[in-house]
Amino acid sequence: MAETPHPIILFDAECVLCSYNARFVLKFDRSARFRLASMQSEVGAALFRKFGIDPSDPDTIIVVEGETAKRDSDAVLSIYEGLGWPWKIAGIARIIPRALRDPIYLLIARNRYKIFGKRETCWLPPEHMRDRLL
Repeated sequence: MAETPHPIILFDAECVLCSYNARFVLKFDRSARFRLASMQSEVGAALFRKFGIDPSDPDTIIVVEGETAKRDSDAVLSIYEGLGWPWKIAGIARIIPRALRDPIYLLIARNRYKIFGKRETCWLPPEHMRDRLL
């Protein structure tokens, strides 16, 4: 399993929305804070299982920091907060109780292929950013 001092974003590389978000993170994470691992990769699948999620049928994005994992809307907010300004302003959404945020997140996550589409092959970052992919 990958050991890194960087938070790891676990995502679905076949999901169009998830891949777009991964590209967004790579573009705007100027301090190279985050690492990415797809659920289709060996590292990503192992981390999904470690946190009790079936990598063949996940309904969430996960951000792993050390031995803890954030999921659902908390994971999304932690990503944007971690990107710095102006993206960290998204953290204001934390004033909305998680009990209200997560059902909306899960509705989108469970229907992501229907809404946004599914890639035939996994997305890969550009060559100069591949070192950020685990």
